[in-house]
Parts: sequence; structure tokens; C-alpha cells
Amino acid sequence: MPHDPLIPSITDAADPVQRDKVLGAFERIARRVDELDADTAIIIGDDHYALFGPHCIPRCLIGIGDVEGPAEKWLGFDTGVIENNEPLAKHIMFGGYDDGIDWSFAKALTVDHGVAVPHHYCVKSNPKLRTIPVYLNCGVMPVVQGRRAQQIGQSIGRAIANWSGSERVVVFGTGGISHWVGSAEMGRVNEVFDRRVLDMAGRGDIEAMIALGDEEILREGGNGALEIRNWICAMSILGRVRAELMLYEPVPQWITGIGFAELKAA
Repeated sequence: MPHDPLIPSITDAADPVQRDKVLGAFERIARRVDELDADTAIIIGDDHYALFGPHCIPRCLIGIGDVEGPAEKWLGFDTGVIENNEPLAKHIMFGGYDDGIDWSFAKALTVDHGVAVPHHYCVKSNPKLRTIPVYLNCGVMPVVQGRRAQQIGQSIGRAIANWSGSERVVVFGTGGISHWVGSAEMGRVNEVFDRRVLDMAGRGDIEAMIALGDEEILREGGNGALEIRNWICAMSILGRVRAELMLYEPVPQWITGIGFAELKAA
């Protein structure tokens, strides 16, 4: 799903038909999470120079303590507490260390829109849902590579599988697809690239997604499209999956090619 901050901040800038389809897709996901009787959502997002700066940019980070958000007041959300599943988050972190994943961790974290937007639309309405925020560096060069995103996801998946608790966990891979941020091409959407990525996800072809290198993504999808590494991570948590397309809309007013899909067993 997208985490586009312009969806909540300038909702009515989009074509009304597209706006309603996108908001409807978020609502459909929220209902699906309720149907699954989930009590924990792992939201995989990335920082946008809102939380971290040149002094410290973690490659991968997990929130294991207090969480609140959003950090950006201009989103239009009230900043509030986001309840974490701390025991499971710590279990994922320590399991990652055993797997060679060098997790950075936050005992107190104010999330930006990478987590706050999906939480607002798909988690907040369910009072029993807890949220574990995961950040991959998809925004600042050198970004996390596709293979590493896969390995991080596989480690998270193993940790969930061997967890002794009875939680039902859902996973959100967020961001993308094509968008150019802070450049002369800002507002451009490459529908051909977007549908190519969605087709890869639809086939469950993670290897093809990993094979998309930085240079190709930057050229065809813009710097924002590097966020498909969040998708790779989410798909890898769940194992062999295919993505069933729910909605695709190119929305230049929100500067993004917006895609929603549900991951299902392949």
C-alpha cells in the first residue's frame, strides 16, 4: 500500500473518482485486517529525513518501546500514542541478531508518514491492534539493497514463526510506486514502470524485484520508487506469496503511482 503523505494532507487535490477509490482501498484493507482477527500489525516504512539526518541514518530499525506519531504536523493527524507489541518486537530484534541482521532499535520513537499514514487509515480504528514499526533506509543513498530487504524479511518471518505467543500478525509493505521527490520531475508518474512492478509482485517474483538495481529504479521510477524494497521485505516475511491487485491509480496530484495489493499464499 502507499504511505503518500499528500493523501491525508491535500486529499481533495486528486480527481474525486481517484480519491474515493484510494480511500476505499484503505477501508477495504482495514476491514480485511478485522476479518483476520489480527492483533498486531508490522508496518514496514522508511524515513524521509523527518526522523534521521546526515549524522545517523540506520539501515534497518525496529521500534521496541514507546511509539507515537506522526512527526509531521502538516499531515493533519493529531499526534498520539501508537501502542506497540514490545515483547514481539524485541523477539524479532534478537532473532535478527542471531540471523546476522544488525538491527538499530528505538526505545522511544516518533514515526513519520511512512508508518503514520498506514496506521491512520488501516489500524487506528481497531482498538485491539498493536503496531510494530520497522524502517528500512529506502530514502537516502546508499539505500538498503533488495537482497538485504529480502533477508531482513525472512528473519522477521522466522521470528514470528517461532514466537511462543498466540498473536495474529498482519504485515504492511508500504511506499512507492513511481514518484520523484524534490526534483524537476516531481509530479511525474510512470505507469508503465508501475505496472511492471505490480506484475512482478503479482507473480510473486521477488527475484525480479531484487534484480531492479538503483540506477534503473531511479531512471524509470524516481527516487521514491526505491521504496519497493519495503514490498520485498513484506513479501519475504510471508514466504512464497503472490500479490493480488486491489487497485492501481496514477495520481500526479499526489505525485505518486499508487498501488494496493493483498499478499496471498502462492
